[in-house]
Amino acid sequence: MYSIKVQLKLNNREKTKMNQHLRFARFCYNYGLSLYNQLDHEEYPGGSSKKIDLIKKVFTNVTKKNPNFAWTKKLSSRVYQNAFRNLKTAFSRFFKGLAKYPKYKKKKHPGSFTVDSSNGVILQEGGKLIKLPTLGTFRTFESIPKCVSQTYTVSKKGDKYYVAFTINAQLIPRITHEVFEPVGIDVNLSDGKYCVISDGTEITYPKPLLSAINKLRKLQYHNRNKQLGNRKKGILASNKARKYYRKLAKLQKQIADKRNDFLQKLTTDLARKYRHIRLETLNIKGLMQNYKLAFHFADASFYKFKTLLQNKALSHGGIVESVDMFYPSSKLCSRCGNKKDDLKLKDRIYHCSNA
Repeated sequence: MYSIKVQLKLNNREKTKMNQHLRFARFCYNYGLSLYNQLDHEEYPGGSSKKIDLIKKVFTNVTKKNPNFAWTKKLSSRVYQNAFRNLKTAFSRFFKGLAKYPKYKKKKHPGSFTVDSSNGVILQEGGKLIKLPTLGTFRTFESIPKCVSQTYTVSKKGDKYYVAFTINAQLIPRITHEVFEPVGIDVNLSDGKYCVISDGTEITYPKPLLSAINKLRKLQYHNRNKQLGNRKKGILASNKARKYYRKLAKLQKQIADKRNDFLQKLTTDLARKYRHIRLETLNIKGLMQNYKLAFHFADASFYKFKTLLQNKALSHGGIVESVDMFYPSSKLCSRCGNKKDDLKLKDRIYHCSNA
């Protein structure tokens, strides 16, 4: 099973429709979370899933029939069904210790919504058209293969809309590794490099956030006096502030796209070229404590690099081996194995005393 994510090509009427469903999903999620927080858990025993199912029945049988909420009947019912389902998942992850307590979704974060077909899978004929259950047929910028799927998630980032869905099939790429011997990858941010491979290959880093930081700072500085809004104090954001939030989201998306494009291409090239990769284990949380380097470590996104490389190496028939965090790889000579204990962080070249 693998997933496909493509950008939707929408006109103004279709964008309005998508925005309505995005707000509907956020409203239902916050509605369920608000009622759950108001429950007397001693009076209503049971798990979180059972309570959220009762809240969903209240929304269906009471709230939707209220004249003040008549607008909910004009939108897809599958959106609010999946919004409550997502809330159940959020509480399940919280009680398992995998995530924090669910928070209210904010207006300035467009988020996403999910629709599914209650009548089984939907056949996509392929090409640049996609059929979304209960919503209609929409155009895409990229062609999709002929396939079937049941659940579709629409998301908005900046001013662009995307749809993602899974296909119950196995994507088998061609296994054509150029190097079968094990190689090691040392990730570092010195001298403009992102990582160095043991065969001498050096990968430079575009530094997406650093390259756009001046533009980002100017945008934030020129809008510092606007009424940005405060939900706790009941202050609404001004119209100019809403325009500022849209510009900020667009710029942040450009930075994220640049970083993601670099990581996707790099990990794909490494998974195709090398069969056996040894990657050091970094203490990311500890590295972020260094206030001088935290900005650069956050921009580099080493954890995402490792995750993408592991997944792609597995799909290409390769191996990614994690080296122990305390293994003295930098202190060992690659030829004789001599260990140099007094090696400092500023020493970028190993000079063996036995040479």
